[in-house]
Amino acid sequence: MKKVGFFRSIHLKFVIIYVLLILVAMQIIGVYFVRKLETTLMTNYQDSVKSRVDLLVYDIQEELLKERGKEDPTKEEAIKEILKGYKTSDISEIRVIDGGSFKILGTSSLTNQGLVGQRTTDLKIKRSIVFEEDEDVIQMDNKSGKRVWVLSTPIMHNNEAIGAVYLVARVENIFTQMKDINKILATGTAIALLFTAILGVLLAQTITRPISDMRKQALAMTRGNFSRKVKVYGYDEIGQLAITFNNLTKKLQEAQATTEGEKRKLSSVISYMTDGVISTDRKGRIILINEPAAQMLGVSRETVLSQPIVSVLGLDENYTFEDLLQEKDSIVLDYSTKSKPFILRANFSIIQKESGFVNGLIAVLYDITEQEKIDLERREFVANVSHELRTPLTTMRSYLDALAEGAWKDEEIAPNFLDITQTETERMIRLVNDLLQLSKMDSVDYRLSREWVNFPVFFNRIIDRFEMTKNQNVTFVREIPEDAMFVEVDEDKITQVLYNIISNAMKYSPEGGTITFRTKEMEDKITISISDEGVGIPKDNLDKIFDRFYRVDKARTRKLGGTGLGLAIAKEMVNAHGGRIWADSVEGKGTTIYFTLPYDRSVEDDWS
Repeated sequence: MKKVGFFRSIHLKFVIIYVLLILVAMQIIGVYFVRKLETTLMTNYQDSVKSRVDLLVYDIQEELLKERGKEDPTKEEAIKEILKGYKTSDISEIRVIDGGSFKILGTSSLTNQGLVGQRTTDLKIKRSIVFEEDEDVIQMDNKSGKRVWVLSTPIMHNNEAIGAVYLVARVENIFTQMKDINKILATGTAIALLFTAILGVLLAQTITRPISDMRKQALAMTRGNFSRKVKVYGYDEIGQLAITFNNLTKKLQEAQATTEGEKRKLSSVISYMTDGVISTDRKGRIILINEPAAQMLGVSRETVLSQPIVSVLGLDENYTFEDLLQEKDSIVLDYSTKSKPFILRANFSIIQKESGFVNGLIAVLYDITEQEKIDLERREFVANVSHELRTPLTTMRSYLDALAEGAWKDEEIAPNFLDITQTETERMIRLVNDLLQLSKMDSVDYRLSREWVNFPVFFNRIIDRFEMTKNQNVTFVREIPEDAMFVEVDEDKITQVLYNIISNAMKYSPEGGTITFRTKEMEDKITISISDEGVGIPKDNLDKIFDRFYRVDKARTRKLGGTGLGLAIAKEMVNAHGGRIWADSVEGKGTTIYFTLPYDRSVEDDWS
């Protein structure tokens, strides 16, 4: 946030307010004072003039009522003499008018002596005589251009106007004095405003300083800095506001610490969740996605932000965001390819306020590929077991029915039927034993009886058993070192592993073929391999030969008495020992089965 300029600051506003208040106050006082002073001066002047006019009226009244002899001066001459005595500098002219004829009997103006004896046309004079009251007005003098006060006072006798005194007084001096007084007031107002502005600046600082400090604190808080405190300059309302602001800062700091802690916990939980989490805003745009979700969907977290969730999940053809808000059940997302199955389950939860307003949506993604695979394997397992048991049972029932119908009496057929029935029974027993063996391997309580075994000696002994009992023309080639290799294994279980692998190699080896046995010492393990020269395994099926009941050539395997569980059992046992088993094959040239066992060189030193 940029700094507030001086002309926009509250500091200037306070000063302007102070100055305007003083200006308005001074104007009100000035107007009232000037008006009152002007009225007072004018009233005093007029009263002074009227007092002299009253004396003049008295003198003129006596002259107008006086009886004159031949030796006495005329009325006009007597009035002229009286007017000379009342002429002053502030009175420009005095006239005396007869009340009956409205003739001018005399004037104090030397230049207007020609008006004596003429009838007056001035309405103010006539009005004052007719209405028997004073008539006055302030007006501009046409000759001098200055303001004058014109007064017409009736001369009364026995409640009757016998004449009038007309007076023109100069009042421009009063207005000149008022003008000077206004200048003094304006100067005083300017000086007062100057001092008020200076005082306003100083006073405004006492208010704006803590406010500015609080503004800086608010800016610091927006940047996450809660360590700064507002200085308290006093304990008035602003001081109390500063104290409250500091308390607010402390509370916000505590609240932010709590929020950050919860945010870190939530972020940690979301980050370390194995399930994918996606959160959207109220318009369905993605605002949060954790790393597992990004990996599941094969997208970058940066590229999917602000993208519609229905597009990212690939649901835009069948669903809208509003549909997802109403979706109660989970949605299965199948991203499987021909080479790799990949299935997700999405559960949706609405982010909603207490008022019912929808803020967004949370989608939780679960990888159910393995679960679906297990379910499929379980179904296939049940189907395979049913099929494997049904075949010998059907055969046995057929032969037993034949025997029950009288075939047992035939000395040539009955022994053959019984032999086949016994063979199928033994096959079912082997199948059940293999299933029980797998069940034990899957059990949580399964334990190995480990002991130290010199593996080359142990391996050669197993091979010797097969070499002595083989009934087919197969050559055994041994590439087994004579050096001791002690491994800690369950001898019975590894014997079964080797038996199952060697049995398969012999079943699929052609007449005159070769089976090669190898043992190779590695850094922390030994690798055992058994190779045959059989028909081989197609590359697409190579990873499936360790699945339960899987056969490359089902007809031939069943003919040879196999159950399809030998390599599955071998895999479980090798894995239980901490090793790994795999196959390598070239179709038409043969197959090699490899497996490893943990190996520790230091044990040899102890045995030696």
